[in-house]
Amino acid sequence: MSQNNNKLANPFDLQALTAYLSQHLDCGPAGTMPELTPIAGGFSNPTYFLKYSASADYVLRKKPAGDLLPSAHAVDREYRVMEALQNTAVPVPKMLHYCEDASLIGTPFYIMERVQGRVLHDNRLPDMSPAERGQYYAAMNATLAKLHQVDYRAVGLEGFGREGGFISRQIRLWTGQYEKSDSSVPEIEQLGQWLAANQPDEDTTTIVHGDFRLGNLMFHPEKPEVVAVLDWELSTLGHPMSDLGYNLMVWKFTDAEFHGILDQNFELCGIPSYEEYLQAYFDNRSLPNDFNPFYLAFSFFRLAVIFDGVISRGGDAADAHPGIDISQLNRIFAAIGLKVANNQI
Repeated sequence: MSQNNNKLANPFDLQALTAYLSQHLDCGPAGTMPELTPIAGGFSNPTYFLKYSASADYVLRKKPAGDLLPSAHAVDREYRVMEALQNTAVPVPKMLHYCEDASLIGTPFYIMERVQGRVLHDNRLPDMSPAERGQYYAAMNATLAKLHQVDYRAVGLEGFGREGGFISRQIRLWTGQYEKSDSSVPEIEQLGQWLAANQPDEDTTTIVHGDFRLGNLMFHPEKPEVVAVLDWELSTLGHPMSDLGYNLMVWKFTDAEFHGILDQNFELCGIPSYEEYLQAYFDNRSLPNDFNPFYLAFSFFRLAVIFDGVISRGGDAADAHPGIDISQLNRIFAAIGLKVANNQI
């Protein structure tokens, strides 16, 4: 794993951590203290490089400190799903150890291998040629298809989530989240009502990532090859089209709005058009293209509610996205969802 980082004072006792880890992992000669480097990025669970030597070079991922919602920041679930996917076609880092004892570093944590590669946060891939852009988007598409083809029972993930009824539960969940805020956004309310009244009958269950996008993939240092899918915090058993709808959202808004690609010239830039990318997913799964735009509208509803919460709490998302006015993104994303629902885009 290779990303921009900044060294800070150690946030926990490395001596106690090393004494514990040495019972489970190679931590070098006795007395060796690691180099701990926080990984910068959009991770909600604090993540660090933990390096003892060239051969003992790890990544530590932990829950944040403080009071948390019971189901939030579930590093145990992240560890479980990635461990289950180790021997599948889905590339994930090797899971090495999980510790539920919060006394060591303040919260439960896990250790995984450090994968060498690149995380590409700009959906436009500005430093690449048109041919390269197409190859990277194709690799992302193929990886999502591979995830949805995994037999979750065969890899021991039966019970990782409830089978069936996923979209109904999600609509109730996000509607409830919106109702907890103090805001009043007619677009969110209208979209939520439309979703509740127009739920599809199909009820497929697969592993879903929950946040599948370019910035959560690690690519080979030199090639358009996904070497690791990252950030599984929202993973569960659910409907695969919810992942696909989420992945497709960037085609429906611009870079200035929130890192979208709607304003790209797809004939020239090399990035596949919305229709091409959508068709490629079904080709990769050898299935007929029967995508229901409902799932795209649902993804915009979910994103609108997330930003409504950020805005209501006065969150610091603006700091992570300089140059973008997040204050209207709740309305903007809900309005886009309504256009999808009404077949206007």
